[in-house]
Parts: sequence; structure tokens; C-alpha cells
Amino acid sequence: MRMPKLMLGLLLTACAALFATQAGAQSLTLQIVNGVPSAIPITVVPFGQVGSGPASPINVAAIISMDLDRCGVFRTLPASEIVQSPSTGADIKFATWKQLKQDYIVVGRTSYANGVLTANFELWDVNQQQKLLAMPIAMQGSDLRRVAHQIADQIYQKITGTRGAFDTRIAYITMVGLGDKAQYSLVIADSDGYNPQTVVRSHEPMLSPTWSPDGSEIAYVSFESGDSAIYIQNVATGARRLVSNRPGINGAPRFSPDGKKLAVSLSFQGNPEIYIMDLGTGALTRLTHNLAIDTEPSWTPDGQNIIFTSDRSGKPQLYEIPVTGGTPQRLTFQGQYNADVAVSYDGKQLAMVQGNGNVYRIAVMNRSLGGQEHFVSPGNLDESPSWAPNASMLLYAATEGPRGVLYAASADGRVRQRLVLSDGDVREPAWGPYRNP
Repeated sequence: MRMPKLMLGLLLTACAALFATQAGAQSLTLQIVNGVPSAIPITVVPFGQVGSGPASPINVAAIISMDLDRCGVFRTLPASEIVQSPSTGADIKFATWKQLKQDYIVVGRTSYANGVLTANFELWDVNQQQKLLAMPIAMQGSDLRRVAHQIADQIYQKITGTRGAFDTRIAYITMVGLGDKAQYSLVIADSDGYNPQTVVRSHEPMLSPTWSPDGSEIAYVSFESGDSAIYIQNVATGARRLVSNRPGINGAPRFSPDGKKLAVSLSFQGNPEIYIMDLGTGALTRLTHNLAIDTEPSWTPDGQNIIFTSDRSGKPQLYEIPVTGGTPQRLTFQGQYNADVAVSYDGKQLAMVQGNGNVYRIAVMNRSLGGQEHFVSPGNLDESPSWAPNASMLLYAATEGPRGVLYAASADGRVRQRLVLSDGDVREPAWGPYRNP
């Protein structure tokens, strides 16, 4: 059985066990595992074509439908049940869609010329026969799928009142080859796994990718020098800098909300402790002072506290400490093992790996409801939770047989999507921040 991520992070020589099969830099394939029958019914009609130019190189409506389905809030009408094809609001026969029990309908037209894709879409309330949204969205080059993701974001926000997070990116790590021929890659892709781009390759393992708040950089742990070291790499230019290669463990980097600091776990003074590094000066501030193992720090959204994993109570649990120092307060009491916390954008929800016996699942604690917890994954060895920037979904890694796959789950756990490489292994997901339009 695979070891939990925390144990792998502490036993550095075992980190290569995160991967067991070959993986290439191909797109992740997204498969909806389950849906929610009570979700909001909405139809996304296949978009019409404007003019006599070339057809759209992407199926805008299909991508919008997939986005809406995977968030857990909406349930789109299957394409086989779409009986009419209006492309403007004037063409909608509302009685038909009422009979099909649809609350909303999306229609639109696309045009494609000189590498620019433009989509004009309309969102209508079926019961009120009211237009809620109407606007054009255009994109060019390799970002054509962003047209659909941005439309899905607009729809999500209009209906739910919360900003959508489909037009975002994820990072993850894959491995190609085995043994001495292994090659690890840090990859970024669209939130649905398409458009993968390799950020860095190495013949030694990489761990713990984490995005800067503006999405321009990724910090990660690399073993390319033989020992662990923390690097920060610019996503656009490829430029990178070494920020910590002290003796012992250099691990678990996490950017502060303002992007000016990095919380890390270092052991150069003995056992692993939590430190805050000023990225401008390189100065270190030590937060924890304990003979236990302290690791996996994560910032609260206001930048005033750090939540981290410690085994000071005998087994790994979550603790919180002010960035100014003080006595850590234990947060978790359910489960024998709680580690690898991810904090939602508003600080109300903590996703973590919770273990009981040999089963490790992703649990979510709602701090605004007195610490109430629920599971969003089935186990048996799930790890590395990472929130979408609007906290509507989260990513995590899972083990299926000898291979690693990713799952994206709705915050309540009722909808899960499987993201898998066709012939490989993928681990260590990190959901990026909002992107600029």
C-alpha cells in the first residue's frame, strides 16, 4: 500500500514512490463519475455559425455544458434530448423547454476568422421568459477554449451570485519512464485538463507545486541536486530562482496571500519546523519550536495565521499559529490522522487528508459551522487537496491500483470528475488563482 503524502514528505528517500507508472505530457481526460439529480436544470444549445467563414475549431456549447455539469450546481440537458436549435432569444420556443423542465437555456452564435474566435451568447430564464445575459466573448491563438470557459463563468456568476472558476489553471506532476530513466514534469493545464504545458522537467522527483497569488509563478520542491531544494519559477518566461537549499529538509512551500512571503518547512536547525521566508530579503522567521515534526503550512486568507500539520500529539493533526508567533492551537480531533490542509478563499472551509486505519480520504471542515466535517472522496488513499479559487470545487490525487489519477469534486462531494492520463500517472495537484480576462 502507498504511504500517505505526509510520510513521503518526511522520508525524503521515499518520495519517488509517489509515481508507479509512465506518464506523458498529454491532456488529462475528464470523466464525470456521478451527478446530482436535484441540480439546476439548464440547456446549452449547440451554437450556430455566423457568416460563411470557417467553422469554429472548438465545440463551444459542449465545453460550457461540461463545465456546468462538473461543478455540482447545474445539470445540463444531454445533447441527444435537445429537440430544437435556437441560436438567438427570438428563436426560443419557451413552451418546449418548460415541458422539458428546464429552468435556463443558453443560445449563441460563433464566428471564426484570422485565428480569432468570437462567440455571442444569451442566457434566458425559461419560466420568466427573461433574458439575463447577452454579450460577445472573443479569444485567439492557443486560448480558444477560454471563450467557452469564460461564458460558463458568466453563467455561473449570474445564477449563483458567486464568481465562476472554470477559466483557471491547474498544476500537477507526472513521470515518464521508470528507474534510472525516469523523467518528472511539472505541468500546467486548463482547469478541465486541456492545453497542458510543461513548466520544467527533471530526472529527479518534484513535489508540492503551489501557485503565487497572481498566477505568474509556481514554487515547488526539486531533488535535482540530490537533496531537496525549493525553487520559484516564472510560468511565462521559464526563469527560475533557488530560494532554499539548506541542509536537511526543504519542503512544503506556500505563498502568502500578498505573494511577498513563503511559508516552508525546514530542518536545518534539527527537526522540521515552520518558517516564513521574506522573498525580497531572504530573511527567515521561525514560527514553531517543538521536538515534533511540523510541516505542510498553509496561510489563512488574511495572512495573519498559519495552519500546519504536526505530530506533537502523537499522530498528525492540524494546528494554527499566528504569523507573529505564539502557542499553536489544535484544530482537528476527528480521525486518527489529519494532514495536508488546504484553506478556502474565505477561510471558512478546511480541506484535509483524514485517515482512519489504512483508509485516507479528503474531508472538509466548515469552521463557520462549528467544525462540522464531511467527506468528499471515497478513499482508500486520497491526498493533496486543493481548492478552486471560489471554493466551489477542489482537486485531489487518488490511487487506483498501481497508478495515480486526479479527481475534481464539488465542495459537498456529490459530484466528482476523474482526470486521468491515458497511459500514465499524475500526482500533486494545485488549483491556480483567477486569471486575467
